[in-house]
Amino acid sequence: MKYGQAHAGYASHPDKSRGRLHAEDESKTRTPFQRDRDRVLHCGAFRRLKHKTQVFVAHVGDYYRTRLTHSLEVAQIGRSIARELEIDEDLTETLSLAHDLGHTPFGHAGEDALHAAMQPYGGFDHNAQTLRILTELEARYVPFNGLNLTWETLEGLVKHNGPLLGEGKQMGDLPFAIQAYAAHQDLQLGTWPSLEAQIAALSDDIAYNNHDIDDGLRAGLIRLEDLHDLKMTGVILRDIGKKYGDISIDLQRHELVREMISVMIGDLVTETRKRLAEGELKTCDDVRQAGRATAAFSDDLHSDLMEVKSFLMEHVYRHHTVNRSMSKARRIIGEMFELLIREPDLLPEGARLTGKDTQDQARHICDYIAGMTDKYAIEEHHRLFDITDSLA
Repeated sequence: MKYGQAHAGYASHPDKSRGRLHAEDESKTRTPFQRDRDRVLHCGAFRRLKHKTQVFVAHVGDYYRTRLTHSLEVAQIGRSIARELEIDEDLTETLSLAHDLGHTPFGHAGEDALHAAMQPYGGFDHNAQTLRILTELEARYVPFNGLNLTWETLEGLVKHNGPLLGEGKQMGDLPFAIQAYAAHQDLQLGTWPSLEAQIAALSDDIAYNNHDIDDGLRAGLIRLEDLHDLKMTGVILRDIGKKYGDISIDLQRHELVREMISVMIGDLVTETRKRLAEGELKTCDDVRQAGRATAAFSDDLHSDLMEVKSFLMEHVYRHHTVNRSMSKARRIIGEMFELLIREPDLLPEGARLTGKDTQDQARHICDYIAGMTDKYAIEEHHRLFDITDSLA
C-alpha cells in the first residue's frame, strides 16, 4: 500500500519494517505500525489499565489518572512530537499506548511487592512483563501466542530507556521474560532504540510529571504556593499572573500544566534536532548506533525537571496518605502470592497451571496477580483472607 505520512530519513519507515516473528499477509488498508496499534488497543491487557493505579488508587476518585488515561495522554504528546520531527506517528503512538501494559495493580508499590515475592524465581519487572504479555500471554490468534507485533514495536518497548547489554550488563542479568524472548528473536539489545521509542519514553516523562502535579493539587497534597519556589513552575506561574491577573486556582492549575507541557515539548524538539545535526544522523540505524540518546531535554531543562521530580517525590509520592494506600497494596500483593504459591489449588479454574514445576507455578501466579486490576486484587484478597466471608 502507499503510505501518506511524511518521514525523515532517520525515521522508522513502515515499508522497511523488519517484519513479525510469525509471517502474516500484510493489511491492504493499514501500515504494519497502524496494525500493531490496533492490536494493542483491542487486547485485554490494555482494557485492564482502566482500573490500574497511576499514583492514586483508582477507586478513590473519578478525576485522578489511571494507567489507561495516562497512556492515552502519553500517546497524544508522542504523536505531536513525532509529527514535528517527521518520524512515524503510528509507531510512536503504539509504543506510547503499550508501554505500561506490564504494570501490576497499585502502581510501583504493587511491582515492588511482586518483585520481592518473586526473588527466588527470577524476580519481576514491568517492562519485561509488557514483552511477555505481547508475545506470550495474550491469546487472541490461532497460529501463535501473543499479538505478533513488528520487530520495531517490540524493540522499542524493550529498549525505550536505552541499551540493555554492554557496559558490564550481560544477557544473564536481564529479566526472565527478555532472556526467554531473546532466544526466538534478536532485538539488538545492545543498541539504542529507534527515535520513535525514545520520543515515546520522554513523552511518558512529560505526561506523568505534569499530570502528577495536576492530581497532587486536586488531592490537596500540594498547593500552588508551593510551586512558586521551584524554578520552572515559579516562572510559569508568575507569567500566568501577569497575563491573566486574579483568576481561580483551578484555571491557574490548568494553565500551569498546559504551559509546562508546551515548554517541555518545545525544548525536547529543539535539543533532539540539535543532536540529529551534531551526529549527522541520516537513517534509523544511525540513531541506533549513535552511542547516546538522540532524543533528550537540554541540560538546563533537565536540571529544572530534576527539581520538580524531587519536589513530587517528597510532597506527593511519599505523602503519608499515599504511603498508607501503598502499604496496604504491598500487603495485598505479598499475602496473595504467599498463599497461592503454597496452595495453588486456590487459583480459579481458568488460571490454574497443570504442571508441578515450582518455577513455572510461581511465574504463572505472578502473571495472574500482575494482570489484576486494583479492584479485582482488593476483592480477591478479601475472598481469600476474610474469614467472615461466605464459605461458598
